[in-house]
Amino acid sequence: MAPGSRYDKQKADHAVRFITSLRHTKGKWKNKHFELIDWQEKIIRDLFGTVKENGFRQFHFAYIEIAKKQGKSELGAAIALLLLCGDGEQSAEIYSCACDKEQASIVFNVARDMVRACPALNKRCKINESRKTITFLPTMSVYKVLSAESKTKHGLNVSGCVFDELHAQPDRKLYDVMTSGSGDAREQPLFFLITTAGDNIHSICYEQHQKAQGIIDGRIHDPLFYPAIFGIPMEADWTDERNWIQANPSLGITIDLETVRAACNSAKQNPAEENAFRQLRLNQWVKQTVRWMPMLKWNACDTPVVPKELQGRVCFGGLDLSSTGDITVFVLVFPPTEEDGVYYVLPFFWIPEECLDLRVRRDHVPYDIWRQKGLLDVTEGNVIHYGYIEKRIEELNQVFNIKEICFDRWGATQMSQNLDYAGFKVIPFGQGFRDMSPPTKELYNLVLSGRIAHGGNEVMSWMMENVVVRKDPAGNIKIDKEKSPEKVDGPVALVMALDRALRYDGIDGNEIEERGFVCV
Repeated sequence: MAPGSRYDKQKADHAVRFITSLRHTKGKWKNKHFELIDWQEKIIRDLFGTVKENGFRQFHFAYIEIAKKQGKSELGAAIALLLLCGDGEQSAEIYSCACDKEQASIVFNVARDMVRACPALNKRCKINESRKTITFLPTMSVYKVLSAESKTKHGLNVSGCVFDELHAQPDRKLYDVMTSGSGDAREQPLFFLITTAGDNIHSICYEQHQKAQGIIDGRIHDPLFYPAIFGIPMEADWTDERNWIQANPSLGITIDLETVRAACNSAKQNPAEENAFRQLRLNQWVKQTVRWMPMLKWNACDTPVVPKELQGRVCFGGLDLSSTGDITVFVLVFPPTEEDGVYYVLPFFWIPEECLDLRVRRDHVPYDIWRQKGLLDVTEGNVIHYGYIEKRIEELNQVFNIKEICFDRWGATQMSQNLDYAGFKVIPFGQGFRDMSPPTKELYNLVLSGRIAHGGNEVMSWMMENVVVRKDPAGNIKIDKEKSPEKVDGPVALVMALDRALRYDGIDGNEIEERGFVCV
């Protein structure tokens, strides 16, 4: 609780009494009184019972992030009606906002039906169905659904706003218009943001998620902002039913265990459904709707990769050069020394030193933490220093037996020539379906069979989680950098290096057997 604030039980009790006098409007709960679930009651008591010295509410913003089917719409509708009819505000203006008017109408429609189911409210409220408004006559307060067009929202005097499914907002314009100064004339405005986790870390929702998490962790202080996030940690086993309650506090009440279990089983059988399950059912921020790599299988291939134990071993390199201010990757793949053995993966990542902090702030990616852990190196200046990387590759060749280095021929001419002059065998590698599909498919198979060892490298795993693949009519696949939501340079370099490692005949000094693969 912020300094100078206190808990007013009478105000909290009033809010709870008002909401529990409402009735549910759908399904098996229809016409039953709104009995607040524990997590809902805590939020209501915290929001409406925590007050400043002057008696007005402390919190002006509430960010509630929770899995689907937990009663979000009903809670949002109840709060809208409480602000409209039970807050004592004269000429209050309450709004429902969402990515479009149809989505915003979901909460409004629940509130409308709640009014109709309550004789006391129905007598005092006027509902205009065509305009999507409810007017509370004693105070002439209005609850209204807004369209998604931000340019028409200036000049509002907001006392309350229920922002539904914030993660679906295409940009931040509507949010900024509704929250920037529009409630300044009110003593205790409340912007109630309720959403499921999304898949866009560059969105206004993720920005609010980061702020909420920072407050929960104690890294950020904002006495006006109330955070509540219900989700399982990204590192937790998403298939373990014991974890599900963290994201589904209404489990067994508004949604039954069998429903979630069935969705989980389907996601385990079909990797394309995994992210949707984790986002919607477990409230995890995922990178895209359809992920190519089943990350549980990938994470299971975290056998330690100890460079000292690989000293002198034959290996093959994949080099993915960045644009001047971006990340550059060099991956070594060590083929097995025995049949059906494991392919060891040893990646190296570089980013310009002066770009690191900017990328952390802008992209919300922990490059700084990875650098501290030794998983990422920096080159001097604000552009990538290719000479530094060339020298590092030469140093690696003193430890390992680098037979070949594959590279994307686009934009790597000078560096490939330098490596060629240094004595390396460099191979230009096409990025089309013909060249990328065979090793990409084989990478997938090796992961499923547990024949890849990547040591749990966090940077490579993050990039692998980002991978989206493109498929041609013939069923060939390749990593799609444009469709992937974040960096995938590591997997691209890995695929190129793996291609050459797959061809290796195991006889040191012999030429690589082509085995039908095309690489140029």
